[in-house]
Amino acid sequence: MAAVDLNAESLGVPRKQLMESSGNAVARVCRDLADPGSTVAIVAGRGNNGGDAFVTARFLKEYDVTVHLLGRPETISTDIARENWDALVATEADCRTVTDSTGFDLGDPDVVIDAMLGTGVTGALREPEATAARALNDAGATVLAVDVPSGVDADTGKAAGVAVEADHVVTFHDDKPGLESLDCEVTVADIGIPAAAELFTGPGDLLALRRDQQSHKGDHGDVLVVGGGPYTGAPALAAQAALRAGADLARVACPEHVAREIQGYSENLIVSGFSGDHLTPDHVPDLLELAADRDVVVFGPGLGNSDETLDAVREFLSDYDGIAVVDADALQVVPDVDTEATLVCTPHQGELQKMGGETADDWRDRTDLVRDFAAELGHVLLVKGAYDVVSDGDEVRVNRTGNPGMTVGGTGDVLAGVTGALACVLPPLDAAAVAAYANGRAGDVAVEEFGSGLVATDVLERVPAGMEVNE
Repeated sequence: MAAVDLNAESLGVPRKQLMESSGNAVARVCRDLADPGSTVAIVAGRGNNGGDAFVTARFLKEYDVTVHLLGRPETISTDIARENWDALVATEADCRTVTDSTGFDLGDPDVVIDAMLGTGVTGALREPEATAARALNDAGATVLAVDVPSGVDADTGKAAGVAVEADHVVTFHDDKPGLESLDCEVTVADIGIPAAAELFTGPGDLLALRRDQQSHKGDHGDVLVVGGGPYTGAPALAAQAALRAGADLARVACPEHVAREIQGYSENLIVSGFSGDHLTPDHVPDLLELAADRDVVVFGPGLGNSDETLDAVREFLSDYDGIAVVDADALQVVPDVDTEATLVCTPHQGELQKMGGETADDWRDRTDLVRDFAAELGHVLLVKGAYDVVSDGDEVRVNRTGNPGMTVGGTGDVLAGVTGALACVLPPLDAAAVAAYANGRAGDVAVEEFGSGLVATDVLERVPAGMEVNE
């Protein structure tokens, strides 16, 4: 939901407007639960969940409303929640702050609105929320929770400790998996988030890339790029892009006669050469052994399309059961391979047609064609174009970042490497969608400086900028 909110804002629907709609939705349900003149106690946290409830208080003019803020007003964590708190205070509403949980007094309300914590919080409740939750459960009032009962995991419906026992829940935009297991009535409120906020990739998708502060080396991926022979730049671009996109290690397996050249592109790469001047089936056992200890394999950049090489790709994919990003000439063998591997295929529209898929000029028509072909293949497709279309055969995402300057050679290799890095830490569909967004965004940064004269290395160097989250 945080991602969808941020994507909606990038489309011109500000989060403050969504908060207004959310608060109004809670107020509507509250009116169904109690007659005008009834007493309503709102217990609010200091995040946007509390902000929703501050709005709710303004809409309940015909009720006797008391707002209990858990903490000091200056610690309210978002600007829009703070603005709605200030608006309540300015109207002389009955606003109280709870800075000592031992003194928490809920009174004797008819309805209690739980707005302490939202869907983004997991784990056991701390103080003062734990004491407040017990008070809500003991109050004997009808309990209405905002988005999810505080203390309940929105994904699982389980609680790690004390949790609010809600009679009703108003959740926003879409149902939450964990609410199905709760013994309460759930209202899903439409708060005006456009469908485009879920269809089109946006800055909110980058939120999934936040790192744990206690991360260790290797936690964010070890990527193996299998490529090179006829070409040397392509595997080097892909491997460097994996590093720029956050992978901890990037390795290249290539013919030994180009290994030194590929190593020369960057001292950050770990390069392993195999005999000969191109990939053959004889190399597959060693590649499988090397790939077994990696998180993701990027297969295809610069490999070429000799018969022996394509036979080797078939053999590798037939015996591989990990995650692989398949690009360039390697794509053409995918439809005929029976594999246990999880594949993310990154064709442009010409390569898609060589694979047996269909395309269309209008991106809307193309989404259906890509979805159907992904379902037929049983793999994720990232079909490159002015509008990139990503599908796993069920869900579809569309990416609109990027520009005509990115038709230059090598930008697809950068995308393959970025996809490989993100597939180490995200589910395949999400990895492909976020990679398309970040890669296109990097190209948009590059084109501002170089115009139509940008080259692939310009995009590569700006991948970190393409992945920056601006909340």
